[in-house]
Amino acid sequence: MSIPQRLQSLGITLPPLAVPAAAYVPFVRTGNLVFVSGHIARRDGKPWVGQLGATMSTDEGKAAARAVAIDLMGTLQAAVGDLAQVRRIVKVLSLVHSAPTYTEHHLVTNGCSELLVEVFGKEVGAHARSAFGVAQLPMGACVEIELIAEVA
Repeated sequence: MSIPQRLQSLGITLPPLAVPAAAYVPFVRTGNLVFVSGHIARRDGKPWVGQLGATMSTDEGKAAARAVAIDLMGTLQAAVGDLAQVRRIVKVLSLVHSAPTYTEHHLVTNGCSELLVEVFGKEVGAHARSAFGVAQLPMGACVEIELIAEVA
C-alpha cells in the first residue's frame, strides 16, 4: 500500500505548509537530510493547551502527539514534494509540557512514533527518539515535536 493510500485508510489529510509564528523556517534540507522545525500540538486550528499530569491525561497527550505527527508529515511533504521520497525517519525529539511529578513523557510521544510507523512502515518509520518534560511550551501547548528525515 502506498503512503497516500495508508493516509487515506487512516482518514488523514495532510495540512498545507504552515507559516512560522516566529523567526525560523519550517524545514531545512541539507544533503539527504530534512530537519523539520518543532510543531506544537493543535486542535481545531488552535494551540492544544494543557499540562500533562495536571490538566491532561496521558491518553490526551498521546492524541496531541499524534496530531503533531500529522502536521510534521504535512511539512515533510512540502519539503520533498512526495512522502515516497522519505527513506527513513531518523530522529524524533518530543517536548511535553508536564507537571514536575509526571513521568509518562515516553507514552505521550508514542502517539507520534506509532503513527509514523503506521504510515511509513517499520523499516522507514522506526526512529531514534528523545522525550523530555518541560515547564512550558509556546502558547501554552501541551506537546511540541521536531523530526529529522533522510530522503532520496
